[in-house]
Amino acid sequence: MDTEHTEHAQETEEFLLPRSRQANERLHAMIPGGAHTYAKGDDQYPENLAPVISHGRGAHVWDIDGNRYIEYGSGLRSVSLGHAHPRVIEAVRRELDRGSNFVRPSIVEVEAAERFLATVPTAEMVKFAKNGSDVTTAAVRLARAVTGRPRVAICGDHPFFSVDDWFIGTTPMSAGIPAATTELTVAFPYGDLAATEELLTRYQDEIACLILEPAAHAEPPPGYLAGLRELADRHGCVLIFDEMITGFRWSEAGAQGLYGVVPDLSTFGKALGNGFAVAALAGRRELMERGGLRHSGERVFLLSTTHGAETHSLAAAMAVQTTYVEEGVTARLHALGERLAAGVRDVADSMGVGDHVVVRGRASNLVFATLDENRQPSQEYRTLFLRRLLAGGVLAPSFVVSSALDDADIDRTIDVVAQACAVYRKALDAADPTPWLAGRPVKPVFRRLA
Repeated sequence: MDTEHTEHAQETEEFLLPRSRQANERLHAMIPGGAHTYAKGDDQYPENLAPVISHGRGAHVWDIDGNRYIEYGSGLRSVSLGHAHPRVIEAVRRELDRGSNFVRPSIVEVEAAERFLATVPTAEMVKFAKNGSDVTTAAVRLARAVTGRPRVAICGDHPFFSVDDWFIGTTPMSAGIPAATTELTVAFPYGDLAATEELLTRYQDEIACLILEPAAHAEPPPGYLAGLRELADRHGCVLIFDEMITGFRWSEAGAQGLYGVVPDLSTFGKALGNGFAVAALAGRRELMERGGLRHSGERVFLLSTTHGAETHSLAAAMAVQTTYVEEGVTARLHALGERLAAGVRDVADSMGVGDHVVVRGRASNLVFATLDENRQPSQEYRTLFLRRLLAGGVLAPSFVVSSALDDADIDRTIDVVAQACAVYRKALDAADPTPWLAGRPVKPVFRRLA
């Protein structure tokens, strides 16, 4: 074994997660995939280095082996204020002793709807649920009902919209979904109005809606969202913004509030509850009322969930919105992200891997790409990078910040990234990251075979 292999073996031996490894085995024995979200699966982490979490506070989490980590992408972007945020926990506790679910609506539902519509003034009505897939599918169903059209046009450049058949059938994990369902979903490219108009013309009077994230890793091209608005109006289809990620992180009123383009319907979740299960479908009264009782048309089964109006989750959502507005959370997220991005880019450049460890996205929603010798995306190099981050106490499937981070956390993260980049450079020089993986590479979530 050469010197580099020996050094790597010693590093690996010093960072082991025996309790987490045992817990992962127990998880797989009882839970398909070993997690309740595929993106949290241990296949997303280096082999035997998938920590099982004990608890979290602020921007830090502890695993059951006793290791503390600075955490990014908290709760798959849902915990944007940090874990166990005092204002959110206080609001939740106030409701817990008052009951969580009743046979009729609670007054909390009125208050939560008023707070949401005041925060997102481009919406006229709102309905709450427990997860993003339910509200996104409800938006699609409503669009089909009001237009009488069967097809759904999704943005093909955005990775996820729903667990339901109309979307999952378009992914490599389409097992169990009839082809007839999948054929009703078509795709358009982000930022290309001409291609979208061609699609709408090809399926003239068949497309019920255009659904997309209003922004992702790149800013919308000038005039793009307004152009989509015009296309939807001209072709008689519904414009739906999936604001699961952009909601609150782009502005308190979402991307629609920041860019000034109003969709017909929009969906919110993730940051809305700071880890508590709550999502929202919002939109124009004319459309939303079709799922209600005050109209003379055919009824639409919009949303009807037993736990959609759980009082403590709605209280959490109200506390989150109040905190964002009063404490300027969105601006803080951007400031933290800008500091982190600049630091990571600086150390990557200084280690000679600036073209291979690449930070992308809006400052409040940073991701990183790990590129190989040919500057192509590489799961092997991602594995190497994640392994070194974990060894340094940084749990970062992305670099999405929470407002609980402080300057010391950012500085520590940059130091750990510098150490990871030094190893990355060695692997690039060897044109082979394998010696630094210590097992199989991490895997993409959407793949045909396990």
